[in-house]
Amino acid sequence: MTMMSEFRQFAMKGNVVDLAVGVIIGGAFGKIVDSLVQDIIMPPIGRLFGGLDFANYYIPLNNQAMNLTLVEAKKAGAVLAYGNFLTILLNFIILAFIIFQMIRLMNKLRRAEEPPAVAAAPTPEDVLLLREIRDSLKK
Repeated sequence: MTMMSEFRQFAMKGNVVDLAVGVIIGGAFGKIVDSLVQDIIMPPIGRLFGGLDFANYYIPLNNQAMNLTLVEAKKAGAVLAYGNFLTILLNFIILAFIIFQMIRLMNKLRRAEEPPAVAAAPTPEDVLLLREIRDSLKK
């Protein structure tokens, strides 16, 4: 078997194709959550903390002025951009929670679809009697 045919066989397995679709949808979903956090959630939080864009909160490490934007402060030297980190952390928490809820729902649906376990029916009397006869004949 040539390497290309092995690769084709590997790439066309159901799990690989499902994974590729999941990654593509996950990337698009990540952009939606990023927009939710950056455009809907963080502006009111930034307003509570002084009216600035929350992503522009930083601690200067090279004696930069505090009134610079994050981009300008980074050009002037190293900064500790904690506002940007908190924004990305909030993105992650929201995305993880939504994925958890989706998996939880899928597990509930999977459990609902599973047929209940059928209890073994008691053995009829005639079968028990035939077994006894067979065992006594063996002796």
